[in-house]
Amino acid sequence: MNINKLFFHIHYCNSSKFKETGRYPRKFTRTLSHHEFVLVTEGAGNIVIGGKTYPLKQGMLFYISPGVMHSLDPDTKDPPCFLTVHFSYAQVNFNDGQWDITDEPRMLPLHAAQELKDAYSVQDLFHKLVDCWDGKLPGYELMSRTLLQQLGIAIFQSVRKQQWSGSNSRKMEKIIQYMHQHVSSKITLTELSEMVQLSPTYLSRTFKDTTGYAVIEFFNKIKIDKAKELLIEGDKKVKEVAQALGFTDEFYFSRLFKRMEGISPSEYYSKNVHGV
Repeated sequence: MNINKLFFHIHYCNSSKFKETGRYPRKFTRTLSHHEFVLVTEGAGNIVIGGKTYPLKQGMLFYISPGVMHSLDPDTKDPPCFLTVHFSYAQVNFNDGQWDITDEPRMLPLHAAQELKDAYSVQDLFHKLVDCWDGKLPGYELMSRTLLQQLGIAIFQSVRKQQWSGSNSRKMEKIIQYMHQHVSSKITLTELSEMVQLSPTYLSRTFKDTTGYAVIEFFNKIKIDKAKELLIEGDKKVKEVAQALGFTDEFYFSRLFKRMEGISPSEYYSKNVHGV
């Protein structure tokens, strides 16, 4: 799943600070029809999600998906405090000039519980989201959705850092840097796998898990972004731009450009250079 293609709707956000108010959370059991992120900021207790019990402690993130029964059992001597956001989402794609909206799968690709290593960045975004939602200033809904998207990306990145070794992370960064340096050339999966000493199959899986894109799809995105820069400069024809980026077939380049941007390179040039 590529989180960059998800469109979020927020039902509500909450910041529970029981120690400040003197009110303490009660034990409850419930099932939701939407998704929820819960970040523990302090305190203790237990939470049961889908029949499995997890301890509540600072820096723990819980993901509750629709239809999953869960219950909270707070520690009355050290009551937990939370940041929560309740949301739904759809996957939105833009291909060949057409919008495509796909109903959400039942679950995000996250475990029910994870202890974040870099909880500060996630907690900072979470606080901004809740403050924005509570403030209800003009435009707050759009700003809150944007913050939720950023929060989701931060969570996914944190989880991926914990899943993959530092060595693999450096290898993915090396591949992306290599792509930028060779944007005018052709590269192959075999070439990249030999460079970082990983099998093509393992490299493909790891790269997709890290970036959300297949290897060649990601390289083509870099090429098309560069193509847009060259077209806007206005001193190259479409054929010359294609050749500058390593495409031997101008028509294949144009088809790829239209599939990714929704308009042809010539239409992009006319719209952005001449305003037609």
